[in-house]
Amino acid sequence: MTNVKGIAASSGYAIAKAYKLDMPDLTVTRTTVEDTEAEIALYNKSVAAVKLEIAAIKEAATKNLSEEEAAVFDAHAQILEDPELQSQVEAKINDEKLCAPAALEDVANLFITMFSSMDDAYFKERAADVRDVTTRLKANLLGKSLPNPALIDEEVVIIAHDLTPSDTAQLNKNLVRGFITDIGGRTSHSAILARSMEIPAVVATNVITETVNDGDMVVLDGLTGDVFVNPDEETVSTYEAKRKEFEDYKAELKTLKTAESVSTDGHKVLLVANIGSPNDIEAIKQNGAEGVGLFRTEFLYMESDELPTEDSQYEAYKTVLENVNGPVVVRTMDIGGDKKLKALPVPEEMNPFLGVRAIRLCFQREEVFRTQLRALLRASVYGDLKIMFPMIATVEEFKKAKGILLDEKAKLVAEGVKVSDSIEVGIMIEIPAAAVLADQFAKVVDFFSIGTNDLIQYTFAADRMSSTINYLYQPFNPSILRLVKNTIDASHREGKWTGMCGEMAGEALAAPLLLGLGLDEFSMSATSILAQRKRIRELSYEESKKVAEKATTELSTMEEVVELVKAETGIEG
Repeated sequence: MTNVKGIAASSGYAIAKAYKLDMPDLTVTRTTVEDTEAEIALYNKSVAAVKLEIAAIKEAATKNLSEEEAAVFDAHAQILEDPELQSQVEAKINDEKLCAPAALEDVANLFITMFSSMDDAYFKERAADVRDVTTRLKANLLGKSLPNPALIDEEVVIIAHDLTPSDTAQLNKNLVRGFITDIGGRTSHSAILARSMEIPAVVATNVITETVNDGDMVVLDGLTGDVFVNPDEETVSTYEAKRKEFEDYKAELKTLKTAESVSTDGHKVLLVANIGSPNDIEAIKQNGAEGVGLFRTEFLYMESDELPTEDSQYEAYKTVLENVNGPVVVRTMDIGGDKKLKALPVPEEMNPFLGVRAIRLCFQREEVFRTQLRALLRASVYGDLKIMFPMIATVEEFKKAKGILLDEKAKLVAEGVKVSDSIEVGIMIEIPAAAVLADQFAKVVDFFSIGTNDLIQYTFAADRMSSTINYLYQPFNPSILRLVKNTIDASHREGKWTGMCGEMAGEALAAPLLLGLGLDEFSMSATSILAQRKRIRELSYEESKKVAEKATTELSTMEEVVELVKAETGIEG
């Protein structure tokens, strides 16, 4: 028996034979051509063929996925026909006389590198989409066939170097018991789709394709990231029991879909979802979300080389507000710095994470900001809209942003447009300066939402995407917990509320700490909601307060906090 360790990307257990998805050799021979027009025509012919392939994959995927989940392939079709991709490939062929496969490879690598380097998980996922589409296109140009997971006809665990969104969406979850890859992460599209399809997955093992042969028996632990190749009878027996327990656990979670998020001693909180587009509405409903705690509006600006119009934004906001039963917190555009858009050029900076981004860019391009605010105000009558400004560092910045909002509201009212009078306006707490000065901010804002991803990296002065210093990504460090406590306490003293929309809100070990600190709203990936609700319903608010108090006043390391939570609550993470 061989034990391989990876990252647990989708919960559950699988025991089945290995089925290796082997990619063909797509090595490109970099040749030059004389007839560039013919080469461009060849490229366009492949684009047309792949467009048909993507349409067929989407049609097949709707058997396993909801219409919203299958919409990823609409994004793939858009990438395929993206004019920037097309023009750059054509330029490579015309200017450098490169053959179409080489020209495509160069341009694809450029796009993939650009998206991969972005800090926001939503944009990093776009790199996988670009890689998926351009790999399919390259294979067509090279006359190679890609593996087809739809042909699987027995219970298996998929083994692959990587799984593209196309591969994942074609998996028959009645036959595919799980998948294991060499590379990947929890935020990749394949991992997200696996969670929505409830297929256990372990990624980033580095060696799984070298370790496993077709037909080997494999045990996959999607909770710990462990993989056992050709396990002994005892291991199989142990995991058969775990799988049965997990199925019972999932059945219990489904009964909590309409339950309140309330502690054993009656303290109620709100569990809401982070979303990126109106396509996420179905996931909200299926997972019992009580609203939206973070609507990232950046997708509107990424869909085209042109800035979105006021009307197109209005329709998107209106759709979400009409279809969500509960509050909807919309974050104004968090763009700039590392998120480069053709329609919103920003000068190159030494450190874009600390540069012109989010509210800072909004102030520099005020007309773009005003357009978004008008769309939001017009849509406000269709639901419980709350507007949140990102990257706020000073009270003056908030007052300026709100002033612009009120100015646009007055103009709309003067035009006879109906606007809600109950819109709450708040800020993301992601800059330590704002967390430290939360008592003053609380006098002027309606609410806070703590963005822990950035708050942690700014507090520790450590890029959380850097693998060499990832030990400094410490959500449970007492310093972070103290900033969270300071923010929550400040809001409560002024009769306001605080939410959290960072990854931490959905983590198991965070549940008792955040509950005990008095967090009012937990916003997370929709698929994490029911599990977090179950934990909160099993916790005592009064006991959680004692745990949080000790963590923030007596302990000095993250390790001590983690051990405290495990010892006092029994939660293992």
